[in-house]
Amino acid sequence: MKILTAVAGALLAVVAGTAAAQTFPSKPIRMVVTFPTGGAPDILARTISEKLDPAWGHTMIVDNKPGAGGNIGAGEVARAQPDGHVLVMGTVGTHAINGSLYAKMPYDMVKDFAPVTLIASTPNLLVVNNDVPAKNLQELIALAKAKPGQLTFGSPGIGTSVHVSGELFNSLAGVKTQHIPYKGRQFAIPDLLGGQITMMFDNMPSAIPVVREGKLRAIGVTSSKRSASAPEIPTIAEQGLPGFEATSWFAVFAPAGTPRPVVDRLHAEIVRIFNLPDVQAKMRTLGLDPILGGPEDLAKTQQAEIVKWAKVIKDSGAKAE
Repeated sequence: MKILTAVAGALLAVVAGTAAAQTFPSKPIRMVVTFPTGGAPDILARTISEKLDPAWGHTMIVDNKPGAGGNIGAGEVARAQPDGHVLVMGTVGTHAINGSLYAKMPYDMVKDFAPVTLIASTPNLLVVNNDVPAKNLQELIALAKAKPGQLTFGSPGIGTSVHVSGELFNSLAGVKTQHIPYKGRQFAIPDLLGGQITMMFDNMPSAIPVVREGKLRAIGVTSSKRSASAPEIPTIAEQGLPGFEATSWFAVFAPAGTPRPVVDRLHAEIVRIFNLPDVQAKMRTLGLDPILGGPEDLAKTQQAEIVKWAKVIKDSGAKAE
């Protein structure tokens, strides 16, 4: 009897999920971005919003909810109704790093979400203020060793890939630079340009334009290989820190319990959008590498990244104050 009840329950869930997908969306979709406007998560979310198929009959609203390294916005989505109408543009910070960095989390990075689509990855770019005398990584390391604790690196928040890239740099280079967290990239960059902070491991999409304008100096990219968007910039690993790799990734998550047919429909539409030729060209220009993995690919990537960054955070002693 118990087996029959379980089977009946499973069949009802499938039928309910299929029905939900047929009527989805029944209202505007809200995509929560856990950081302010202008960064890679915001750019990707607005790309989906702009290209959403009109046949869906409803728009997508991008809702920027910054704070606590992305925990505020992600936590809100974790508690939302699991019907596909509230999503989050997740990052390596919100869905792989923060669980090891924060003593208390408003959500479980795995259990509270349904993976939808892995969209893209990008390396970070180590940039310094133009007045910093270091022209390459070895000169920067020498400067940091000569002035322990005096060099500073900014980030758009505790737990971001930008933050942990700096912690990884400290650990592998054997230096001590001071982390200065901001409430978003747009608050950190003016201080970097003005010389209030020394450097930053900024995402490629937002860093490259500033470097090409000559306002900041690029030192190295954090990926294992040079970026196709800026092949003239060497990696940090090739400049004397073998094993240094820190890649930001961006993915869409729904609340746990969202019917799989709804997840599949969202995944298919997002993949369609990011396969459009103009979107592909835009991503390459910004230094974003398309991935477009399905729910299972995203879940696998997330688990591997949780393990990786837990070790980095433990070894560095970093924690959210």
